[in-house]
Amino acid sequence: MRFVTKSESVKKSFLEDLRREGIKFELHERLGYEAFVGYLLEGTLEEISAQIDVIEGADREALREGFTSFKESLNHILEHIKVGERFETLLQEGPWVAELLDQLTRNGAIDYSDGVIKLREGVDVTKLRFEFKFPFNLVHSPENAERIAKQFAFADLTMEYEFEILELDIAKINTLGKIASRYFPEDYLLRVYFALIGRSILSGEILKSLGNEKVPEEDLVKAFMRASPISIPTEKGTLVINYSPKAIEEVLRFLKRAGYVEIKAGKVKKLKDLV
Repeated sequence: MRFVTKSESVKKSFLEDLRREGIKFELHERLGYEAFVGYLLEGTLEEISAQIDVIEGADREALREGFTSFKESLNHILEHIKVGERFETLLQEGPWVAELLDQLTRNGAIDYSDGVIKLREGVDVTKLRFEFKFPFNLVHSPENAERIAKQFAFADLTMEYEFEILELDIAKINTLGKIASRYFPEDYLLRVYFALIGRSILSGEILKSLGNEKVPEEDLVKAFMRASPISIPTEKGTLVINYSPKAIEEVLRFLKRAGYVEIKAGKVKKLKDLV
């Protein structure tokens, strides 16, 4: 159960939030990448619009729609940063924000201080040069399109930050959900959130079933497989927790690492309950 980001700023802010709330986690860093293959048009907004009007061998209508969306997104960001906006707040708008901020940064158009991004005084956006990228499948005649558009292949080797959440306390998992909603898309957040809730509930049921006895691990796994899935009524519906034998074994390993159980000679002994 983990959250992954390639953004250094998201990593820093999320890390601070988790520590402040006392949520248990481990941070792992590894090499990752971003990739895009397609074409780009570059110039001022007016110049790019003119290029779209005359380009051959590409779907002009789709390019116009895409460029209109690009300009609307840019204007939306500019409205925020004219008065100054926190980086994490901007990121909540969507992953496209980072790309536009990067282009504005390369134009020397923004200042960044204490987590706040602001448009520099006197910047004339109509004079800035942008890159409008579009996928290769919008081009049906590369030879003609490439008279104006440039081929664009982007491979960015970057660090990837993985937050492995170790929390079992449901109250803190709920707090985590509120924190993570500032940084991650809702569908991604919900998948991680309910996986964490499911692991917490399953862990609690395992610990309750152990009592004060040493139970053979094989018997414990079989008993929980007979009880699978666990169905729990909620205010808004039903939460169903399904699991495999391997998943139960992994939860037991997790509980052992967290100091809740002892596993010796194939038997499981409870050391403490969930708080």
